[in-house]
Amino acid sequence: MLILKRPSVLPGFGLAMGTAVLYLGLIVLVPLSATFLKTATLSWGAFFATVTAPRVLASFRLSFGAAFLAALINAVFGMLIAWVLVRYRFPGRRAIDAIVDLPFALPTAVAGIALTAVYSENGWIGEPLARVGIKVAFTPLGILVALIFIGLPFVVRTVEPVLEDLEHELEEVAHSLGATASQTFLRVIMPTVMPALVTGFTLAFARAIGEYGSVVFIAGNMPFVSEITPLVIITKLEQYDYAGATAVAVVMLVLSFALLLLINLLQGWMRRRNAQERSVL
Repeated sequence: MLILKRPSVLPGFGLAMGTAVLYLGLIVLVPLSATFLKTATLSWGAFFATVTAPRVLASFRLSFGAAFLAALINAVFGMLIAWVLVRYRFPGRRAIDAIVDLPFALPTAVAGIALTAVYSENGWIGEPLARVGIKVAFTPLGILVALIFIGLPFVVRTVEPVLEDLEHELEEVAHSLGATASQTFLRVIMPTVMPALVTGFTLAFARAIGEYGSVVFIAGNMPFVSEITPLVIITKLEQYDYAGATAVAVVMLVLSFALLLLINLLQGWMRRRNAQERSVL
């Protein structure tokens, strides 16, 4: 029996796979391997002393804590913005839709300078806040604001296509069966949107962990207060402590990979559960 193969746009599997692996190796694996090899020049004692220094631990807590909190805030408000852009038509909608992508196009240093000017004690927003005792610029709160700014588009652009493809008939059926608006949203819409929302959260979190340009200006860079881990790495490089810089980078890389793996496993479990529920229905 003659079996005809369906023609493919891309070349054969071997060539395509080899090209993909080569590209991935040159762009990702080789630089990461160099980081681990440089860190290996340290003894275990020196490595442990470097990554557990009080200043480094304080930067880890700030970087990961602020990134996680910013991603959570973006997940809530990014979902809300995506919902408004998809479900409603109003004057200025296209302008708002374009503004969402502004952090993608804006250089991070420009974003940091702009946020610092706006949220400083003499800025448009910072001055009214300072009157009530809230200081944003040069504090951990300023870092949180910068991370929210650069991470919001990831959530909006990930959730928006799912909301556009969501069948309105499902909501109509839920209403016809007596479900309230809140029940329809929580039991019909959210299970469908949740995998995309988790993906947006993951992307925003991953971007925020290593963010430097937009944060360094508004942070204040005070050790033990508002110093992020990327700045600690830059400081060690400026002091020609290359092994110490790569040691901190390796710990940050491993922690980031572990958290992202955990989030991806959670996302896969949610997708399988949704698929099982749909098959039962």
